[in-house]
Amino acid sequence: MPVRLSNIMKEINLLPDRVLHTPSVQLVQSWYVQSLLDIMEFLDKDPEDQTTLGQFTNALVTIRNRHNDVVPTMAQGVIEYKDAYGDDPVSNQNIQYFLDRFYLSRISIRMLINQHTLLFDGSTNPAHPKHIGSIDPHCSVASVVRDAYNMAKLLCDKYYMASPDLEIEEVNGEGLGGNAMRATVESHENSPRLPAIRVLVALGQEDLSIKMSDRGLGVPLRKIERLFSYMYSTAPTPQLGAGGAPVVGAPLAGFGYGLPISRLYAKYFQGDLQLFSMEGFGTDAVIYLKALSTDSVERLPVYNKSAWRHYQASQEAGDWCVPSTEPKNTSTYRVP
Repeated sequence: MPVRLSNIMKEINLLPDRVLHTPSVQLVQSWYVQSLLDIMEFLDKDPEDQTTLGQFTNALVTIRNRHNDVVPTMAQGVIEYKDAYGDDPVSNQNIQYFLDRFYLSRISIRMLINQHTLLFDGSTNPAHPKHIGSIDPHCSVASVVRDAYNMAKLLCDKYYMASPDLEIEEVNGEGLGGNAMRATVESHENSPRLPAIRVLVALGQEDLSIKMSDRGLGVPLRKIERLFSYMYSTAPTPQLGAGGAPVVGAPLAGFGYGLPISRLYAKYFQGDLQLFSMEGFGTDAVIYLKALSTDSVERLPVYNKSAWRHYQASQEAGDWCVPSTEPKNTSTYRVP
């Protein structure tokens, strides 16, 4: 914990000053400083002492609660920077690099905290009696997909009064949303029936792959990589209330962080998330995970000279020609 907190705190200080000095980023930085101080108090104490162990577990719960709003607060910091200074390609490149590492570090830290608190709080979750901490050794991927679908369906029904069905197919499975629901509903609002979201789960010798296919009319090829940028969203930016929580707007949209952070969860376990889209039809999102738990080792950012150089590098001019304008909207363009 102290090593991971210290590593990412060093990188926070390497952010461009215009980003680092925004009120929201300053607030996040203060949370990390306090959490590191809280952890450091236990470095010289006996880990076998039951009183110390109880105090340490309570400290971890406090840290976890303190950091609950890190993602929306950091996102607000990026918005504050953009509102004040606009788009700067060099700073945007540095922010993208930093946030990938920052949020991946956060995933790993919360994984450690959740695992410790679940194992050492002295109780068993009656809903999941076979879990080892937060890990389910008999995980059914199809069941996880259905749970995720049902949660998204509740939000989709509440906001749009409709939602697409789910169809799941498993290949060689032993039991195992750029939001697919929002795109499907909004692109078929005048249709009598919404096309179903199809999910294929395939288990191989090395990979467990999950492909989700929607009929949300897709996105142009030139925008695919932009969907993984923290500086871009297809939905209006939500307004934040007290504590950094979004208050208004579509419940299936927000800061545009859904795809990039989902990819980080996959990469944390040595996997990936890729998009394949056909504009005018729909999009396939494929999640790749390791089939064997022994291959699912943590992928962690490390602060060193190589990382430091990423923050010093300036964006060089490209060596390929690019279009001088955005593509015209051919549906409204008229030849004089």
